[in-house]
Amino acid sequence: MSIRFTAKARRGMVALTIAAGLAVGVAGCSGGGDDGKKPDTSASASRTGGSDPSTQEGESDEPIAELKGSSGLLLQITSATRDAGGFVTVNGNLKNDGSKRITIPPAVRGDETEILRHGMSLGGATLVDATSKKRYYVLRDTDGRPLTTTGFSSLQPGESLAVFVQFPAPPTSTTDVTFQLPTFASAPIQISG
Repeated sequence: MSIRFTAKARRGMVALTIAAGLAVGVAGCSGGGDDGKKPDTSASASRTGGSDPSTQEGESDEPIAELKGSSGLLLQITSATRDAGGFVTVNGNLKNDGSKRITIPPAVRGDETEILRHGMSLGGATLVDATSKKRYYVLRDTDGRPLTTTGFSSLQPGESLAVFVQFPAPPTSTTDVTFQLPTFASAPIQISG
């Protein structure tokens, strides 16, 4: 019975997160006339075209953390934002800093069976709150797909890929966490919002 309860609770949490996201999206789209300002963009784009992705609106050009991976891979985290829906979105750029084409290591998607079924992703990422001694894993939708950038396999030399990962939000009193991604060095980041 506890397994069934846990599954129901997880589905309910995911449904609540999706409903909150949709409500925020509808509220953002319902603004009146054109006031000359650009609309806010979401972090749901999986891949940018070409080798020079544009900086997502609301992010600085300077990364808040850089994680070095194998074979010249570099993950530059540009923001970690707490949203009203109860989750944290980490945005960044995955870059091939080497001189040869790099195949992204499969380890970055983690080893959970449900995530592995959905192909390449950053599903192995975690946030660690050392103060509360808790680890936060990537959120999933109702079909078990990780709420992160998916569908990539390799990067050419100098190519960048805009990426995002969503986690359940730690308590509001927690702002300093450690971002971890398999095959990459860990890095402390600060959550804003």
